Formats: sequence, structure tokens, C-alpha cells
Amino acid sequence: MAAPAVAVNGGVKVASQAYLESKAVKETRVLLSDLCRQFYNLGWVSGTGGSITIKVHDDSVPRPHQLIVMSPSGVQKERMEPEDMYILDGNGSTLSSPSPKPYPHKPPKCSDCGPLFMKAYQMRNAGAVIHSHGIESCLATMINPLEKEFRITHMEMIKGIQGHGYYDQLVVPIIENTAYEYELTDSLAKAVAAYPKTTAVLVRNHGIYIWGDSWISAKTQAECYHYLFDAALRLHQMGIDWNTPNHGPIQSIKGTPGTNINISASVRAGTMDSNQGIEPLPRYIVLDIEGTTTPISFVADVLFPYARDNVGRHLAATYETTESQDDIKLLRSQVEEDLVQGVNGAVPIPSDNAGKEEVITALVANVEAMIRADRKITALKQLQGHIWRTGFRNKELEAVVYDDVPEALEKWHAAGTKVYIYSSGSRLAQRLLFGNTNYGDLRKYLSGFFDTMVGNKKETRSYVEIAESLGVDRPSEILFVTDVIQEAIAAKATGFEVLISVRPGNAPLPANHGFKTINSFSEI
Repeated sequence: MAAPAVAVNGGVKVASQAYLESKAVKETRVLLSDLCRQFYNLGWVSGTGGSITIKVHDDSVPRPHQLIVMSPSGVQKERMEPEDMYILDGNGSTLSSPSPKPYPHKPPKCSDCGPLFMKAYQMRNAGAVIHSHGIESCLATMINPLEKEFRITHMEMIKGIQGHGYYDQLVVPIIENTAYEYELTDSLAKAVAAYPKTTAVLVRNHGIYIWGDSWISAKTQAECYHYLFDAALRLHQMGIDWNTPNHGPIQSIKGTPGTNINISASVRAGTMDSNQGIEPLPRYIVLDIEGTTTPISFVADVLFPYARDNVGRHLAATYETTESQDDIKLLRSQVEEDLVQGVNGAVPIPSDNAGKEEVITALVANVEAMIRADRKITALKQLQGHIWRTGFRNKELEAVVYDDVPEALEKWHAAGTKVYIYSSGSRLAQRLLFGNTNYGDLRKYLSGFFDTMVGNKKETRSYVEIAESLGVDRPSEILFVTDVIQEAIAAKATGFEVLISVRPGNAPLPANHGFKTINSFSEI
């Protein structure tokens, strides 16, 4: 019988000598040395700087106990051989060290990045970590020495970062450099804890740490991060703002002689006040739609009826498409749950064997019941978004926003405030609405969209998720505007600043609700 990869000795996981010399470990050594050469050619590990570590993948060993292969410190990365690597156990203890080499080589030493690598392994269950000294990652932290984050949005390569899409704002925390690498350990750990969505931490004037579930994930993300840093640097040189959806000119004013101050950075840093002619604005504004940016009557009297009246036509025309099959699968799951719970209006959906017509008939009945009940569920909202997309494309629909909305969005955008939408409608539906308004396409003023995938709008956890997605240190940096008191209460409990929108047709507010109200965005 073959020896186990990892045995238990006095409660401690110990790798056998045979396993240290196994094919899996040898292949990981080879892979790491190959990657070091490739990263050297990219300028990420030149001058003996930078490092890489990869866990030895083995399905029979839980990831926390998998062996770790790590490159040495202070060596020419492009000349390393597989036997130059260190092997560590899951706790970071050295199991195998390389043999010394003759002069002029230095005595072997495990990477100075080791303690930081271990934090990524322990806190994020990573499968590989890369530390790059790529010049892009260094300069990106120097654009504004006051900023504690690097941010960028609406760039295709953001899609290569785990958990992010094109419309999302990518946020990478920046920590301050120290004289010795190991002294960064605590500040990196704090950044990892404070930014649960991040897969990287920048070190000012130094470089970046990037991790992923596997070496492929870490490498792919590293390439995307460096691309995005380079793009930001080039856009900065061109005077273009990389952190707004339309990437327009950077808004600047004259500061002290010989300097230009970026408005958005100054407002975020709190260095401007009304005495300088600029009123401080929230760092982030999150807006509801119905009763806040858009009349409830438009949603209730135009959008919902359009979706209800066109469910059958839409499904009949698109039934065989992957998109509609996904919609139907989601609806089936929701209806099955509704039937178990005895939800009024839910009717069984026959199997595909019953034929397209019967399936669509049952789907239409369920969707109509969901719309009548104004249910805030993903299955309904996703399908509605696809139906509305057809309506907007065919010019059968035009969204309505209040007259004060476009001017306010433009003002906030110019001041560097990031504006997001949070609605029970799908992100697709939100983009369609703001892309096809009576004032034209307003998406250029918006940094992103949140829907029920982050949670119900009346639950505190949803606003915690939004704050984490934006990567803020304090939820009070976010202003949430809504017309629904229950949403206001949930956001306030998270620490958001909250304003309640009072518009014609909105539901009356309870007495002594305790929130500030506005009748127009011009009051913000």
C-alpha cells in the first residue's frame, strides 16, 4: 500500500519523505521555476525582487494541509532551477531546503515574503500567491500619495478579476511600505480582512501581492491587474479619469502654485470645504429607483404591464435560447418552492416533454401572479429585464426620470462622487432604464449597479454586502437615498447615511420616522 501523502503524528499533519519526492511535488517545483522565468521577462521579479508560491494540488489532501512550494529570496529568479525551491508544510514550517551553491551565489534563504504568503493561504484559502515588483503596480500607488485604494471601472480586463464584471468598480487596498518585507505582515492581514472581496493588496512604492484559488487563477489575475494599472497610468498622463464610466477628463482646479488638485481625490480626502468654493459631497451615493429617481407610476403603469403583456410573446420567440432556458430553469425552481409554501397564484409547470405551448402557458400564469403581487424575486426580475430589453431596443419603451436627476448626476460625477444604483430590478433592467431615459443615456454618470443578488433591500446584510463591495473603511462614507422606510432602517443599521425621497405618488411616511427627507436631488 502506498504511503499516505500526509500522515498524522501527535495531532500534527506531517508529509512523508516519499511524498516530498513525489511526482506532484516535483511538477510543482518545475512549474514554479518556469513561472519565475516568465515573470522575470515581464519585469515582475527583476533584480532578485518579487516571489511566487504555489500549493501542491492533491485531491486527497485538504487545501489547508497541502504542501507549499516557495521560491528563495535574493536570487536571480530567471536562473532558478526546480531544486532551488523550498518545501513547507501547511503551517509554514520548512520541510525541505535547497543545497548551497558555490560563490558568487548567496547561501539559500526562503523568501522574505513567506509570512505574507502565509496570510493569504490562511485567510483566503489560496492555492497560489504572487508578489510582483512590476513597475505598473508600483507607480499606480504613487498617482495620489493620499489615497488608500486603487480604483478603476468600466474596463474589459476587470472581468479577469475574481468576482468582478465590466460594470463593477475594482477596489484594491494600498498599504504603506516598510524597510523590511516581514514588517508588512500585519498591515496586509488587516487589508485582507477589511476588503473581503479583494484578491490583491498593493504596497506603496513597492509592488503588489496577488492570490487565487490556483496558480492559473493567480497568474491570470496578476496579468489583468498589471494591465489595469498600466491603463490607469496612461489615462492619467492623458488627463483622463479611469475611475468613471465614461472615462472623461479629470476634473481639476488650481491649488497651490505649480500644482493641480484632482477634485475627486480632494473631496475624498476631506481637504476641500465651502470656503474654497466646493461643498463637500459624500464619497459614495447609492440610489433607489422607484420613487427616488423615477416615478412609481412609470414602473407600475408602464414597465410592469409591458412585461406582463409580453411574457408569452417573448418566451415563444426565444424559447430555445440559452438565456430563456436559464430564465425558465430559475422560474421552475421558484415555482416549486412557492407550491411547497402554498403561495397564492402558483401553478405547476409541466416538464419539457409536455410541449413548448403548455410550458409557456404555465409560465405566463405564474409570472402574471408574481407581477400582481409585486414580488421582489430574482426569477421574476431576471425575466422582466430580458423582456424590457426587447421593448427598449424596439423603441416601445422610454424610461422616465425626475427632472432634477440628470443635473444632480452630472454634478456628482464632476465632483468625483461615485454613484451606484440599488434596486430590486435586475442589473440588466437598471442599465436599460438609465440607458434609455427621457434625458438620454445617463449611464456615463453611474459607477455600478446592485440588485437582489446582494440580498433583499429590507435586510441589513444587503447593505453590509454593498459596503464590502465598495471597500469602504466606514459605511458612513455611503449615502443611501430611498423612499421606503424599511430600506432606510436597514441601511441606517449598517452605518450608512440615509435620506428619504419624498416625491409625488410615494407612499406616506409614518410619523416621527426620524430620517431627513428631500424633495429633490438638488437638496443633496
